[in-house]
Amino acid sequence: MKRIIILAALTLGLCAPSLLAAQDYNHAEVGVFADYLRMYNITPQINFVGLGGRVGFNISHHTVLEAEMSYDFKRNYTTVFNNGVTTSFVTSSVRPLDALFGPKFETPGPFKFFVTGKVGLINFSSTTQSAPAGFTSAVNGIPNGDTRFAAYPGAGIEGFWGPIGLRLDAGDEIYLSNGTHNNLKVEFGPVFRF
Repeated sequence: MKRIIILAALTLGLCAPSLLAAQDYNHAEVGVFADYLRMYNITPQINFVGLGGRVGFNISHHTVLEAEMSYDFKRNYTTVFNNGVTTSFVTSSVRPLDALFGPKFETPGPFKFFVTGKVGLINFSSTTQSAPAGFTSAVNGIPNGDTRFAAYPGAGIEGFWGPIGLRLDAGDEIYLSNGTHNNLKVEFGPVFRF
């Protein structure tokens, strides 16, 4: 009996790599990311950092329909001196929350270049609560808070090793508030395909 169990375990161990290689990881994607948002139309310019998540469903071999949300709860202060650069992160009382939805068009292969165009909203909440409590109050404040229409054209690259990958994308998060406001948005993090 012991030999049968050992033989079954060895057979499964030898077959597992070929089973993983035969999988089609092209149905859906889930990812988390670190988010950087540089607000240009504010004096002085503000750098926000936070976290976000996304989910995407493949509607063809090279088109993914994605939804993402990010919450920026920290501000970054960077100072350049003659002898170097210093940077610090502090909790911000103004916290952008954005929710975007749209297609991603990608190239084939394990390393994919892509372009995306998403629309949605950006909400500017003001709070002194912790990040999780501030996120909850920002989501609850979307209907009556400082919420604006947002659009995000962007591009990026992602690389996959089986079902696990890394993704970097950057673009212009545009929101409307007495005119258009253009802002740099950069996202980086792991992606899981299944």
